[in-house]
Amino acid sequence: MEIITTVEAMHQIIKQVKRQGKSIGLVPTMGALHDGHLELLRRAKSMCEVTVTSIFVNPTQFGPTEDFNHYPRDFDNDCAKAKSTGIDIIFHPAAAEMYPEGYATFVNVNGNITDKLCGLSRPGHFRGVATIVSKLFNIIQPDKAFFGQKDAQQVVVIKRMVEDLNMSTAIEIVPIVRAADGLALSSRNAYLSGEERNAALVLSRSLKLAEQAVKAGQRDFTQIRQLVVNEIGKEKLAGIDYVEIYHFPGLEPIEQLTDKALLALAVKIGKTRLIDNTILEAATC
Repeated sequence: MEIITTVEAMHQIIKQVKRQGKSIGLVPTMGALHDGHLELLRRAKSMCEVTVTSIFVNPTQFGPTEDFNHYPRDFDNDCAKAKSTGIDIIFHPAAAEMYPEGYATFVNVNGNITDKLCGLSRPGHFRGVATIVSKLFNIIQPDKAFFGQKDAQQVVVIKRMVEDLNMSTAIEIVPIVRAADGLALSSRNAYLSGEERNAALVLSRSLKLAEQAVKAGQRDFTQIRQLVVNEIGKEKLAGIDYVEIYHFPGLEPIEQLTDKALLALAVKIGKTRLIDNTILEAATC
């Protein structure tokens, strides 16, 4: 496994790989790797001949009051975990390498897919995400890039960027990886105390209630949303940022379930903001 820290060195490796005609798989991460990330790496390894993961805490996707300075970082541990999956290359640039002095170019994905959910709660977040992902795609030139469903809106945004900018990278979506008790794996789970960790189970529990309601024949999103809000409201440590339902994958507003819809949550448990989601399907009943 190689560790590459500069764009120029990465370019040289990619040129060699391209000359050999080998396929490239990319898993972009901000580090603090957990089993959800490792599933992405394993999926990339199974589908591509050369696999790259980026470990870069991207400053442009954090707001001024968010947790950039405190975001968990443990590069040595990340390297050990990545190596266990058989990944070939870790790209680990410094912030100044990706955003040198005078940097002035950003990618905006506008419209109805970024003006809601995390895009509404975190202004500028998806501008930073689209910018760093487009830079990684240009540097690494992956045939496939792997993202988790837990960040469902992010996947929709990246797919739109790829389509609009005529990028050749195929986007692969990997299902959410959960702990045995149902909690969606997240680097931010490390912030939770024991009591908060238990309280955080309300996210997956409320999603399960919504899934059960759909299986029982419920199609009205007002009723489904209220069921979720009521369940989260029972947890004293939980504060709702949003509970929303949109058509998937277009994220258009809808009132009734007809085919597929994204039920997405953002909830603060103490001071830690967690997200989770499920895809509701009419065909489940």
